[in-house]
Amino acid sequence: MQFGHEQLDVYRVSIRYLAWAYETARRLKGIDRHARDQLLRASQSIPLNIAEGNGKGTNADRRRFFEIARGSALECGSIQDCLEACGVLTAAENAQGKTMLIRIVSMLTKLGQRNQEVRANPGRYDHLGSGSGSDYDNDNDNDNDDDDDNGAKGSRQWTCSAY
Repeated sequence: MQFGHEQLDVYRVSIRYLAWAYETARRLKGIDRHARDQLLRASQSIPLNIAEGNGKGTNADRRRFFEIARGSALECGSIQDCLEACGVLTAAENAQGKTMLIRIVSMLTKLGQRNQEVRANPGRYDHLGSGSGSDYDNDNDNDNDDDDDNGAKGSRQWTCSAY
């Protein structure tokens, strides 16, 4: 079973770019650590916003998230230019990353202009909330507990220790 966003070519290319960015970031140490952090954050933002936007109910919401993803892709291109200017990336490495980014930006631009939809069929998930013993979260706050995410109880933070 696939989610709707996994069917989008732009999502798949953004995941390939993310892998490229992580491989590049492994070489960035010391004085380059701030650029590394920015590159990782911006490159993660692309597929995350594509996925979230594709799951939104209105076309205006979808476009907004696709525009954020597009902005993150442009930010990645600028980060790469900075790294090349500082001698950290070669022109060939920069071009390799930019080839993917140009495709991503082009596809997101088109998706933002259209009312095209590739969404997961909501009926595929209907079974999640039925029956006793289900762990389906019915409080609409995007987690698996019963609080309202205002810090009342059980608040958690998501962290990534990839670098």
